[in-house]
Amino acid sequence: MDNSKGFLGHPKPLLSLSFVELWERFSYYGIRPMLILFMSLAIADGGFGFSPEVASSIYGIFAGSLYLAALPGGYLADKVFGQKNATLIGAIIIAFGNFLLASSCFLGNKVFFVGLLFIVLGTGLFKTCASVMVGMLYPKGDSKRDSGFTIFYMGINIGSFIAPIICGAVKEKYGYHLGFAISGVGMLISTLLYYFHTLPEFKKYANHHKFESGFDTPQGDKRKPILYLSMSLFLIAFISFLAFFEFININPVYIAKNMIIGIIVISILYFLYLYFLAGLSNKDRKKLIIFIMLFIASAFFWSCFEQKPTSFNLFAKHYTNHTILGYEFPIEWFQSINPFTIIIFAPIISYFWIYMARKNREIDSFVKFSLGLILSALAFFIMYLAAKLVISTNSSVSPIYLISCFWVLSIAELCLSPVGLSIMSQIAPSKISSSVMGLWFVSVSLGNVVAGIVGGKVKADNVAQLPDIFMQFIIALIIVASVILISRKWVLKLLKD
Repeated sequence: MDNSKGFLGHPKPLLSLSFVELWERFSYYGIRPMLILFMSLAIADGGFGFSPEVASSIYGIFAGSLYLAALPGGYLADKVFGQKNATLIGAIIIAFGNFLLASSCFLGNKVFFVGLLFIVLGTGLFKTCASVMVGMLYPKGDSKRDSGFTIFYMGINIGSFIAPIICGAVKEKYGYHLGFAISGVGMLISTLLYYFHTLPEFKKYANHHKFESGFDTPQGDKRKPILYLSMSLFLIAFISFLAFFEFININPVYIAKNMIIGIIVISILYFLYLYFLAGLSNKDRKKLIIFIMLFIASAFFWSCFEQKPTSFNLFAKHYTNHTILGYEFPIEWFQSINPFTIIIFAPIISYFWIYMARKNREIDSFVKFSLGLILSALAFFIMYLAAKLVISTNSSVSPIYLISCFWVLSIAELCLSPVGLSIMSQIAPSKISSSVMGLWFVSVSLGNVVAGIVGGKVKADNVAQLPDIFMQFIIALIIVASVILISRKWVLKLLKD
């Protein structure tokens, strides 16, 4: 009997890793819906008084940087720290950043942005390693791999579900800063759980199955990565110093727009480095070609999906009725619809994938990926109808539009995001697995920055533009899904060869 098997026959560390990610996501999704609302809140009410464009652009920069940091974070995990230490260090830094947000009411508003910076740096180390560690648990070709990542994703969404409800309720009663503090408590729980439970369990499983990894021991020479790390931290500290003491004036909207170009250039250069200079075999290089196609599709998806905390959040504030039986519930509660749907449907869809495989009618990952894009287009069509109704009636619409949109987006996410992680864990060469996973999260970064720019257009005086904005997303998603479906046979043949 294999005592290393745990939940539903999956490797035992899967459940523990899911709980670690659950509390890390609680931390992030607790602060996420509050950021734009807090920054656009009037100064007299304790906020920054920023316009929707500025607040949304700052959020886009933050969220984009959060995932962009996964690129150097994955590199450092591979070359310097190993997954074990990178995850622990990242968790501690994230927790510190959360408590800086909470303490900004005492230490000044500038500390708030320092807290955001710490969360970015910590997440860069933490984010890739958790997904890589899940991938390590499954041998290549294991039919339970997609199902395992879906279970992992369900754990993430339990944290995402309870965070807006708890933090939003605390914010309504005690203010934004205590809401930020509750998020920090969630990150502390994640850190302690990882150190005292997940680490021993994962090591035991690795020794039992004798698989090789960079979990405990980094791959390669540390000297150059440490030099790069030192130079980068010095540059970040220098720019932060100039901004903190107002020696330079930072325009968030301008930065967000140029950040898109920067992310694209960095992604291309890093891909070329991996392709030509990472010492890969011809077989591994072919896999990277597949990666580029999915990277582009992922960026389109996340630029749409991340409208939830930006344009959809502002749509909820300006154009949606959020009163039930006389009770005006916190706007943040809309953000719990997505994870709640995933909690309910993740095991159902996970079982459906396995059921189809057992019947020899397995739906390949690229069809699942395309289905996610098509469903996202449907979600935006719902918002297109909602915006049209606001224009025609000149009044707020029923919350059923946002609820329906979030539900469809959630099913789309289940078809695309965990499957995308699973594909990456399969095609990523072992010697640069964290680096490839980091580059994958850059596509999420790009989507978040675009979402921040678009989100700022949703304000009380420009509802007439919303139908056109939503229709542009619909057209883009359908085009990208069509390209993947058309090239699917070629990609599967390339992987088989």
